[in-house]
Amino acid sequence: MNLIDFADKFPDEESCKQKFKELREREGIKCRKCGHDSHYWKRDKEMYECKKCGTRMSLKSGTVMHKSKLSFRYWFIAIHLLTSTRKTFSAKEIQRQLGHKRYQPIWHMMHKLRNAMGKRDDIYELCGEMELDDGFFSTPVSEQEKDEPLKRGRGSQKKTKVLVMAESEHVDHPEKGKKSRKVAHIKMKVIEDLKADTIDTVADECISKQAHVKSDDSTSYVGLSKKVEQHVSKVIPKEDINKELPWVHIAITNAKSWLISNFHKINKEYLQYYLDEFCYNFNRRYLINNLFDRLLVACVTSKNNVRY
Repeated sequence: MNLIDFADKFPDEESCKQKFKELREREGIKCRKCGHDSHYWKRDKEMYECKKCGTRMSLKSGTVMHKSKLSFRYWFIAIHLLTSTRKTFSAKEIQRQLGHKRYQPIWHMMHKLRNAMGKRDDIYELCGEMELDDGFFSTPVSEQEKDEPLKRGRGSQKKTKVLVMAESEHVDHPEKGKKSRKVAHIKMKVIEDLKADTIDTVADECISKQAHVKSDDSTSYVGLSKKVEQHVSKVIPKEDINKELPWVHIAITNAKSWLISNFHKINKEYLQYYLDEFCYNFNRRYLINNLFDRLLVACVTSKNNVRY
């Protein structure tokens, strides 16, 4: 939807509430106490009542809006802004657009939406031919590390390690000017270290066992051969890295540019939420006209556990 369509479809709080209620009932409602899936709608209370045990739940209960005091229209506007452009919006800009006095509730709302994006992508595994490599994203030094001597290179406290994975298949006869490989879906996961056990854990969660993975010959990836059907590792000179693993490094470059152009700084503990948003929109780059509805469904079906 463009801005005019959004304003026509959701002009007030009631229209947003009715849309959210419609999606909740379409996706199914389960009682938080007994798990029963049949409910009455108490119009006077604007709550669901379980037909089996009588437990009541609000319209926001068990969704991304759980316990939120912000209006439905605030949430709908934020979802629209996050999905209507190829860029993004900071919580400060959303606060300014909404005219809300306090920054913290808007910041919480934005992280809950990004977390819902990440949870939606976590449902799916990457499969087929894949590229895999690690990237280093600039983040401020944490309070626990600020008194330590500043390290250089890969171990610097100013760099956060991210494992980047991309489905990438060979193109037999690429058009002139096009790459010899095409990309499908990507995932980015913040990791504490580059130990083989850490990489193996992420692979178990994100990569199909039938995948064919290509990477460099880092010792961090020695366990991948036991996790996937095929793992090809080779020494890749620095000047050939963009040729051998093109889409992983395009994704890293684009993500860094996207973060720098939209945010002043991102602490390490929150970096995953921003990467979730980047990957969610990248993976649905051909579905731009349906992004609003898709994210709204993700919000209905996802109860957030964001840590602040």
